[in-house]
Amino acid sequence: MNAITSVLGIQYPIIQGGMGNISNAVLTAAVSEAGGLGTIGAGTMSAEEVEQIIIETKGRTTRPFSVNVALSVSPDAVEILRLAVKHQVQVVTLSAGNPAPFIPKLKEAGIKVITVVASVKQAKKAEAAGADILVAEGYEAAGINSSLETTTLALIPQIVAQVGIPVVAAGGIGDGKGLAAMLALGASGVQMGTRFIATKEAPFHDVYKQKLLQANDHETVIVGRSVGRIRRLLKTPYAGKLLEAEKQGITREEFAELTTEDLHKKGALEGNEEYGFMNGGQVSGLITDIPTVKELLDRMVKEANERLKAAAALL
Repeated sequence: MNAITSVLGIQYPIIQGGMGNISNAVLTAAVSEAGGLGTIGAGTMSAEEVEQIIIETKGRTTRPFSVNVALSVSPDAVEILRLAVKHQVQVVTLSAGNPAPFIPKLKEAGIKVITVVASVKQAKKAEAAGADILVAEGYEAAGINSSLETTTLALIPQIVAQVGIPVVAAGGIGDGKGLAAMLALGASGVQMGTRFIATKEAPFHDVYKQKLLQANDHETVIVGRSVGRIRRLLKTPYAGKLLEAEKQGITREEFAELTTEDLHKKGALEGNEEYGFMNGGQVSGLITDIPTVKELLDRMVKEANERLKAAAALL
């Protein structure tokens, strides 16, 4: 076991990204059952909605899983954290806000706390606040992204050098080669979101999955930079409309109205490319098949071991 698997009680150092508002028990449980850490992304869902997913997930797996709460996004953040304690969820992931006020109570309840960071400064603060694990997310990642625009390759070694707790790399990882690379940079594991969309268990629209299979190396686009709300999406007609709206001088409030979670669900769950959007990381161009979650994780670990051994032989 490495630092991540030991702390979290999982088989593989692979974590599912939160996928706020399109999260579901099926994929979360499948990741945990396959040896990783499945994650429920609360997004803007109500506490009642999140509780139902927690209950269903616990009915599908007895293995650890996480609830991801984006503190500045979730309208029910405090109540959802209470639910995590109530239902004895073993891991909570905190993002998009200051985690310090919440970490002590979660740890008192025996919950392991993961904090998502995008800079060395944020990483140091999270460690000082008591986080057990850091997810360091680079600019390659899908969905809402940091305005700092630091890539995973540059971010990981800098954070690893400055903290004493385990670091998980996120952004641009979708196979065993990516896992091996992040381990070589000093990370103890990886977090993936986009890659888990293209799995058999993921209950997302086939249009979404097929777009990932067909994606090339420049199939994603950044929207929201002009209003300070960076988001990485797959190239679709709707993403094009967002870019055009920015050219016309859209306001931050108008941008928020055009990127609501209802529109996210319309794209991801209904496959509507004209009136909804689909999150997608730069790793999209690496996706060429739709395996089961177990097949994906087993293959990644096997490939990572092979790549690390091959790399060692080159020196």
